Amino acid sequence: MARRGEAVHVATTSRSYKGKTYQTHLLRRTYREGGKVKHQTLGNLSHLPPQVVELIRRALRGETIVPAAEAFEIQRSLPHGHVAAGLGVLRLLGLDRLLATSPSRHRELVVAMIIARLVRPCSKLATSRGLDAPTSSLAEILNLGTTDEEELYQALDWLLERQAAVQAALARRHLQEGCLVLYDVTSTYFEGRSCPLARLGHSRDGRHECLQVVFGLLTDAQGCPVAVEVFAGDTGDPTTLAAQVDKLRHQFGLRRIVVVGDRGLITEARLREDLRPKELWWITALRAPAIARLVAEGSLQLSLFDQRNLAEITDPRYPGERLIVCKNPLLAAERGRKREDLLKATERELDKIVKATQRPRNPLRGKDRIGLRVGAVLGRFKVAKHFRLDLRDDGFRYERCHQAIAQEAALDGLYVLRTPVPAELLSTEQTVEAYKSLAAVERAFRSLKTVDLRVRPIYHRLASRVRAHVFLCMLAYYVEWHMRRRLAPLLFDDEQPAAGKARRSSVVAPAQRSVAAEAKARTRTTSDGTLPVHSFPGLLDHLATLSKNHIVARAAGGAIFDQYSLPTPLQQRAFELLGVSYSM
Repeated sequence: MARRGEAVHVATTSRSYKGKTYQTHLLRRTYREGGKVKHQTLGNLSHLPPQVVELIRRALRGETIVPAAEAFEIQRSLPHGHVAAGLGVLRLLGLDRLLATSPSRHRELVVAMIIARLVRPCSKLATSRGLDAPTSSLAEILNLGTTDEEELYQALDWLLERQAAVQAALARRHLQEGCLVLYDVTSTYFEGRSCPLARLGHSRDGRHECLQVVFGLLTDAQGCPVAVEVFAGDTGDPTTLAAQVDKLRHQFGLRRIVVVGDRGLITEARLREDLRPKELWWITALRAPAIARLVAEGSLQLSLFDQRNLAEITDPRYPGERLIVCKNPLLAAERGRKREDLLKATERELDKIVKATQRPRNPLRGKDRIGLRVGAVLGRFKVAKHFRLDLRDDGFRYERCHQAIAQEAALDGLYVLRTPVPAELLSTEQTVEAYKSLAAVERAFRSLKTVDLRVRPIYHRLASRVRAHVFLCMLAYYVEWHMRRRLAPLLFDDEQPAAGKARRSSVVAPAQRSVAAEAKARTRTTSDGTLPVHSFPGLLDHLATLSKNHIVARAAGGAIFDQYSLPTPLQQRAFELLGVSYSM
């Protein structure tokens, strides 16, 4: 240890010899003697690695040297990348400003619930706990502080008050005069029995024992959601259309649009009572009995499709309308296969009833008892029209009605679209394409109800909360829809849909994926072969591994700072495609 008036230090000198520079590191003691400064070399450190020499120099200056593992402490590490991606896109879309132009506690809570629904869908109780005892960086970024379930419910009520204004703003952004508007309806099941909207009705999820709620979704021609409305669970699909027409006309201020809906939704009654009085155009399809009537009356000649699969016809029953007939051989084969499977399944069950009437012990007797069992079978498989039945008190026989089967089979693969839109505004092919775009709404329902956003099951007891919950899920899908389009190169999604359409032999043919999309599916890598492709939930899971770390610097007196983990190449590319930053 150096005495008073002297110092120990590392002296570094450099010299050049034959074009090379050499450094010498000497450990020296500097002291005064007789008023003169003298230097004593204590050792030569030149043989040590440069980093060791630097540590000795810093230690001699009085710095405290600690092991790297002890210099810093990670106080907390929060999953961050998925939150940064979703929140960044939400803000880029200006969705927070559509909710309210000025920041507020309620607005930030709604934004938090939208992102939570996107990255980790769960109940409001679980969401509040995930924000209060953070399971991600979401609450911290939004500066939410302490959050409880009751606050989230109040924010839902606040959101519902703004639903009409937000949907009108989305309509101004995505809809304009003369555009296509897609509309479809689905249902989902409800847990509990106290909500007035929850009623027994048709379950599309196979949960017939549960009460249902119905909701209809309006989108633009590409499937981007614009508005959603919730109805009681026993509401028929066609009766929801009037509210949508009113919304398009009065809330959105659109006068000339084309409403696209399936044949179960846009019925003759809805055309007569809702669409025609409002002078709105539409595209829908005829039901099977109406198609059979066209064939029987000669307006539709099946020989038309010996050489082609698309034709326009007219019929006096549909004045001022275009009828577009399509023939899809693959659809015909599938319907024929399905019908034969249903017929065989029905026959297997009917054979059991026949045997029950013929068994020696306790045979089934009585026309009423036999009829009940036969009716249950026919109601299950829905092919009663294809069988002739002979019910007696002491027995039962059946046989296929081959003529009825042949008549139905002749129409397999045929579907007829109807629309009043003039051909100069929408060609035959464009009309078919528009109707087939309803698949985009079906994709939205799959995302809302299953793998991504999980709108079901619904637990809220108040009708207003159910409506707010479904609207919240629609806003989350709005963010997801835009994220999917931007992230398409990293997903199994087709990033070149126009190229896929160009591969079809005709607009009636089944959809085709682009060559690039098929290559991605085959190789499981991006088009340049450098990165793996994912599903959308899988990519969000990977982004979540990019963490935000709170670090304590022990050597700096316990100073706390934030440090993000280094993004992987896949994460870096995802944020580049989204056009947002992960450092929030």
